Amino acid sequence: MTHTDFVFRIGGEAGQGVESSGAGFATAFTRAGLHVVAVPDYYSRIRGGHNFFSIRVSPEPIYGLIERVDILIALTDETIERHLEAMAEGGIIILDDQSQVSGESIPASVTLLRAPLNEIAEKHGAAVMANTAAVAVAAGLVDFDLDYLKGVVRDNFGSKGEAIVDANLAVLTDAYQWVKEQASFGRTLKPQESPKRIACNGNEAFAMGALTAGCKFVAAYPMTPATSVFEYMCKHAAKWGIATKHAESEIAAINMCIGAAHAGARAMAPTSGGGFDLMTEGLSLAGMTETPLVIYLAQRPGPATGLATRTAQTDLNLAMYAGHGEFPRVIMAPGTPEQAFDCAHRAFNIAEKYQCQVIVLSDQYLASSIFSQDRSAFNVTSPIIDRGKLLSAEEVEATDEYKRYALTEDGVSPRALPGSSPKTVYLATGNEHREDGHITEDASLAEAMTLKRNKKLEGIATEMQAPTLYGDPDAELTLVGWGSTCGALVEVVDILNAKGKATRLVHFCDIWPFPANARKILGDKAVIVVEQNVHGQFETLLKQATGITVKGHIHRVDGRPFTVEYILRELEA
Repeated sequence: MTHTDFVFRIGGEAGQGVESSGAGFATAFTRAGLHVVAVPDYYSRIRGGHNFFSIRVSPEPIYGLIERVDILIALTDETIERHLEAMAEGGIIILDDQSQVSGESIPASVTLLRAPLNEIAEKHGAAVMANTAAVAVAAGLVDFDLDYLKGVVRDNFGSKGEAIVDANLAVLTDAYQWVKEQASFGRTLKPQESPKRIACNGNEAFAMGALTAGCKFVAAYPMTPATSVFEYMCKHAAKWGIATKHAESEIAAINMCIGAAHAGARAMAPTSGGGFDLMTEGLSLAGMTETPLVIYLAQRPGPATGLATRTAQTDLNLAMYAGHGEFPRVIMAPGTPEQAFDCAHRAFNIAEKYQCQVIVLSDQYLASSIFSQDRSAFNVTSPIIDRGKLLSAEEVEATDEYKRYALTEDGVSPRALPGSSPKTVYLATGNEHREDGHITEDASLAEAMTLKRNKKLEGIATEMQAPTLYGDPDAELTLVGWGSTCGALVEVVDILNAKGKATRLVHFCDIWPFPANARKILGDKAVIVVEQNVHGQFETLLKQATGITVKGHIHRVDGRPFTVEYILRELEA
């Protein structure tokens, strides 16, 4: 079967440069105007354990992960054993010519290409550059322009000095020339004219959005897979005037963010499920003090440490119901880097406009996978900043009396920064309080304040975006997904429609408050919900919010992301 796309996979042990090689290869393809989906798969250890990195690349748009492998770069013998079944007919396995792997176990339809990877690397300095040689061989097999890889090498190793750059460039050139004289894949992968693209993962896209949305304070206790959001903000902190704090715990992190937001900074806490567990008391404090706050919750399988470097959609209920007492919150779950960037902007605006907490749900797959994305998708020059009812010192002075928690028609009180004028010295407490912030146990006032806070949900609901509809709008079968399942589901819909099986996708990015128009969009078509948890957390919410009877569901709970083939197999079953 002829494909328009190629799938490269690099496999080896932690410490062999599997992820850095894969990310560099993906970046080179993106710079060549090609479409890329690249997914790391790694153990939660520094050394040892089998890691691999899959790079799907095509001249045509692609959106999800597939299981087929065309060219396998085996930095260890174990890689061949683990991925042989995924090899496509006509595929090629690249391995070092000193490997002890016998060709007897390799199907006749797959070529075993023994290349002098270590020899070339050692010739120019050290065997550690064997991964660079292997990537060059893979590029040469499909006649991909080596200049794009050279550009990535210069960018990645420039800070280490010219000697390191030159050595890697020499390895690239020698390995590329070697394979051009020895073998070819039979199909080529040429650069193409296209809009300028960047290669980024979901965490980078969200962090870019937070940065351009005016986030000025980030506190975190690093926790996979949210850590790279914190790292990105730290990297750009000096240039953009951001205060970052590596806190001693997640409890400390959220309380620092509450303090910063109370003082007027746009604040964010990135974490994962176990860290969010510890933040829930702070979340309730922010709910009572009506402090704007953004929490980025990147999911991974639990309970406890679970599968620390794998993916899941198991924390929706946690985000929905975390914290004691009743207070409004917003939940978003982007499915693409573009949506992640957009969610960051909207999250900070909604948090300040309604003085509430916004939880952005991601997961390891979206957080860590690399996608080629048109630069035009990211509005970094003219973001809309809406700080809601934030009063200036002059506006406060013009009032007779400032009350931080004034009872209002829409539930949102005018907000002034503490100490910005003589009138803005007020009490903010975790206890129930009067309009001026002082503690109260008056029954009627407690009721009024509770209703005031939750009145905000009516306004927040108007901010929620409708789910997107993709495919045949009149199809009898509707696939429903949320968050990172988006890409694979788009391709499943395309495949089914091409086969004459009318199908459509309804994908949710805004989760709570549940979009009011979702019921109308879903209609009365047969619905199958696709999500990565056991209990069907979104399916339950969908039923509660719309009354829709779900025909079936597809779940995956092994910590691996949905592939196009996995969903198709489950639909057939």
